[in-house]
Amino acid sequence: MLKVEGVFSGYGKVVVVRDMSITIEKGEIVSIIGRNGVGKSTFVKTLMGLLKTSKGKITFNQQDITRTKADERAKLGIGYVPQGHGVFPALTVEENLHMGKLINKQKPSLNPEQVYDYFPKLKERRKQKAGTLSGGEQAALSISRAIIGNPDLLVLDEPTEGIQPNIVYHISDMIKQINKDIGLTVLFVEQHMGLIQQMSERCYAMDKGSIVGEVKHQDVANYEILKRYLTV
Repeated sequence: MLKVEGVFSGYGKVVVVRDMSITIEKGEIVSIIGRNGVGKSTFVKTLMGLLKTSKGKITFNQQDITRTKADERAKLGIGYVPQGHGVFPALTVEENLHMGKLINKQKPSLNPEQVYDYFPKLKERRKQKAGTLSGGEQAALSISRAIIGNPDLLVLDEPTEGIQPNIVYHISDMIKQINKDIGLTVLFVEQHMGLIQQMSERCYAMDKGSIVGEVKHQDVANYEILKRYLTV
C-alpha cells in the first residue's frame, strides 16, 4: 500500500530525514520508533505532504504521490492524526466529525454511529465543544475524525501524547478493532513502550533521520530489543 524509497526532507537547507525507506502492506499495523529528536515527526509531515520531499519517491496504492499536495493526499485516502491531536477546539464533537467526512471523496464516509460505537464517550459529548474535552477524549475525537472519512491508511503522530495510561490502552484496543473490522492500514509514530508492544505487528527503528533497524513481528514483545532503540 505504501512504499517510501530513499526520501530526504527537512526545513530549508537543514536536512532532517535522510535516505528514508519503508514498505507497508495493506491491513498492517506498523510503528516507527525512536528517541526524541531523531526525525520521526518530520518524516510523518513529509509523508503527509506538509514538508517537501527533496529527493526520493513516495508511492501510495501504486500511485506516485511524491509531489502531490497535502489535501490531495487526504482525498486519496490517507487519514492523519497530528501530534497534539489537532482538533478544532471551537467546534463541537459532531462538527469535528463532519469536517472529517468532507476529506476523502474517493469512498463513502462512515456513519457517525459507527465511530461512536468505538468511542461511546464522544456520543455523550457530541454537542460539546472539542476544546473542553479531556486529553484522552480529544485523542479519540482526532482519531474518529480521521477514520470517519474511510481512509485506506491512517497515520498517527504520537497518539498517546498527554493522555492517561488507562486511556492509552483503550485507544490502542479500538484502533486494533477498527483495523480488524474495516481492514484499515495503520502507521504510527510512538515512544510509549507498552503501546508499541500492544499495537505493532512490526516496527521500523529510526535514528538521525534514517531507518537503522526493523523489529520483526516475533521480536516486538522483546523489551530489550525495543529498549535499544528507545533509550539513550
